[in-house]
Amino acid sequence: MQEARLCAILEAALFAQAKPLALEQMQELFSIDENISRDSIEAALRQLQAFYQGRGVELVRIASGYRFQVPFSYAPWVSRLMEEKPQRYSRALLETLALIAYRQPVTRGDIEEIRGVAVSTQILRTLMERDWIRVAGHRDVPGRPALYVTTRQFLDSFQLTRLADLPPLSALRDLEQINAELELLDVGQETKTNDVDEVNDDE
Repeated sequence: MQEARLCAILEAALFAQAKPLALEQMQELFSIDENISRDSIEAALRQLQAFYQGRGVELVRIASGYRFQVPFSYAPWVSRLMEEKPQRYSRALLETLALIAYRQPVTRGDIEEIRGVAVSTQILRTLMERDWIRVAGHRDVPGRPALYVTTRQFLDSFQLTRLADLPPLSALRDLEQINAELELLDVGQETKTNDVDEVNDDE
């Protein structure tokens, strides 16, 4: 199969699919007779990434696979198409999420000890409804508190392929910038709706 045709097929599949496509799923697009290798698919994806560089959409790799999305730099214009304003997350929620991401697995008590204030049930529920965190087990101490870890959806939302890609804490961007980027993720791709209540809780 010609490289141009392979690129076009992958491009069509990625645009048609609402969710990210893994390499394994892309290989399933082709029959055994077509003899399309994983290396050929990866090479075609690199060509597509180069072609879309600097354009109104970009092809990115995240934990779940590859997807097209709107670059963050176009958020001010694209967001005007939104009928409902994207959710904004409180500093308390983002700090809680950051602690879970960098210290996982952690308990609610661990988070409260580091932050110095109580963590509301609403914040943890919001993070779980957003599918950014999950309970991975329980600590073997009295009360058996839940141990929280991040999910694959967390990696996808923050455009990471693995936890090792997290920036060092010293390089972590300000929370307002993170909020702006999360708003664009709601603009540039399909996301859950009505998944956040009382997100402006500042405790």
